[in-house]
Amino acid sequence: MDERRMEEKQRSVHKVYLNARKSAVLSGVRDVLSFDAKEVYLETEQGILLIQGDELHVNRLSLEKGEIDIDGRIDSFAYSDREETQKKAASFLSRLFQ
Repeated sequence: MDERRMEEKQRSVHKVYLNARKSAVLSGVRDVLSFDAKEVYLETEQGILLIQGDELHVNRLSLEKGEIDIDGRIDSFAYSDREETQKKAASFLSRLFQ
């Protein structure tokens, strides 16, 4: 039981290691929402994370451990809260259907 708690605690810690804007190792990843060669959209312990760049590749993904490795040219990291994202989507839809 103690090992399980340790694993959950390690998974809940969100860390980003960026090496020369060419590779990134992230922990605390809950889910991969979408990805392509230009964007990787993740749900992390600290909110929604959008990674933008060029020729992005997901090399390793372990949702059990909450880890992901990404290679390519990394241009930006942008965080937003899930609640904020949902509110913006709801607001847009409400304006659309008025």
